[in-house]
Amino acid sequence: MNIIGKIAQIGSSLWIFNVWFHRFDKDTGYRGGDAKNMREEFEEYGLSETTMYAVGAAKVSLASMMLVGLFVPKVTRPASAGLAALMLGAIGMHFKVKDPVKRAIPAISVFTGAALSAILDGGRSSHDQ
Repeated sequence: MNIIGKIAQIGSSLWIFNVWFHRFDKDTGYRGGDAKNMREEFEEYGLSETTMYAVGAAKVSLASMMLVGLFVPKVTRPASAGLAALMLGAIGMHFKVKDPVKRAIPAISVFTGAALSAILDGGRSSHDQ
C-alpha cells in the first residue's frame, strides 16, 4: 500500500470539501482578483453563477469519489484525474486574472495531490487489479 497516494487522495478530497462547504462565502486571501467569496471569484474570472455551481458540483462529486476509492479502488484513478484536470483550470484562471502565484498555491496543492493520487492510484499496484 502506498501511503503517499492515500494521503494525497484523502488530503485533496478534504481540501475540496473545506473550500466548497466551509469557505464558500469567506475571504481566504487566495481568491482570484479582488474577490471576497466564491461568487465574486467566479465573476472575476468572467464565469457565470451557473458555471460556479457546475464546477462546484463536479469538484465535490470527484472528491467524494476519491474517498469512495478508499473502499472501491477502481474509482480512484478516474476521480483523481478528473479533479486534477479541473484544478489545472483553476490554476489557469488565477493566471488569467494575473494573480500572484501565492493565490494559486491552494489550487496547485490540490492539483498536485490529485495528480499523485491518480499516478499512484491510491496505492494500488498493477497486480491488485
